[in-house]
Amino acid sequence: MTEARRGFLLRFKLLATTSHGFAGCRRWRSPHVRIHRGLPASADHPVALTIGNFDGIHRGHQAMLMRLIEAADDLRLPPAVMTFEPHPREFFAPESAPPRLTSLRAKLEFFQAFGVANVFVARFDRLLASLPPPAFIQDVLVARIGVRWVLVGDDFRFGKARTGDITTLRAHAKSFSVEAMGTVEAEGQRVSSTAVRDALNAGDMERVASLLGRPYAIAGRVGHGEKLGRQLGFPTANISLRHRPALAGIFAVKVHGLPGGARAGVASLGVRPTVKAGGRPLLEVFLFDFDQPIYGRRVTVEFLHKLRDEARYPDLNALAAQIRTDVAQARDYFASSGA
Repeated sequence: MTEARRGFLLRFKLLATTSHGFAGCRRWRSPHVRIHRGLPASADHPVALTIGNFDGIHRGHQAMLMRLIEAADDLRLPPAVMTFEPHPREFFAPESAPPRLTSLRAKLEFFQAFGVANVFVARFDRLLASLPPPAFIQDVLVARIGVRWVLVGDDFRFGKARTGDITTLRAHAKSFSVEAMGTVEAEGQRVSSTAVRDALNAGDMERVASLLGRPYAIAGRVGHGEKLGRQLGFPTANISLRHRPALAGIFAVKVHGLPGGARAGVASLGVRPTVKAGGRPLLEVFLFDFDQPIYGRRVTVEFLHKLRDEARYPDLNALAAQIRTDVAQARDYFASSGA
């Protein structure tokens, strides 16, 4: 793999993914990734495999996917990913599990963009969680996935009570080889999903982009709202969220997937405390200089800069005044940053 191609992949943005994906593996390139929802009864061909939750598809995950594609190409095997749904922490402690950084759909699009041929979405349930490490290796990886080469992170844990690690994996690898991915750092900090969440919580979107190799984004379909924004003079595109978001506040954003190309705007992501109490999180975007019907369109919202935290205002007039300030500050950000 050339340095130019490596650099491109590190800067690759989810929003640039097309239906043709990224032809990362010469032998096994395909316009579509084959998705196995659940584990197959038996393997139909051997694969090169990497395993993980891949929440966020940050630069560490990207390095793993690039190494997977390289190894698969060398071994003349189809590159495959095994991931889990739900996230194991959501299964064991749903109330305290961290918010997801990436939806399953977004992960699948990213895998396709990197050239992954097969994705095994293993249902994480009590049966899978109770498998002893040797049983997971033999019954799942060998018999049902057909692994011949596997790449895992150096902190990989698996099997009942997380008792399996890379040493366990290598000890039981009779028919496949094992490789460990070392730590990936960005500006001296270990890249991890936790580090991304911490940066999002702090509103440090520049740090988030450094860890991800791209701006943080949420994709979704534009739906009908309560038309309150239009009453206030700021009509918004409303995007419902299936999962609790990993960030909240008011942001300068760019929206992709619109007629005429990307548009700048200001977004509110939160529970709208001025409008109602106990509301569900909602993503609302006011697009600059844009007034076209886009209901039903799937868009990607890139979060570039945090303007402020969400707040409750005494009345709608005060809220409208604050929105005017937010719009002015967002326009200033785009004018000064050239984003």
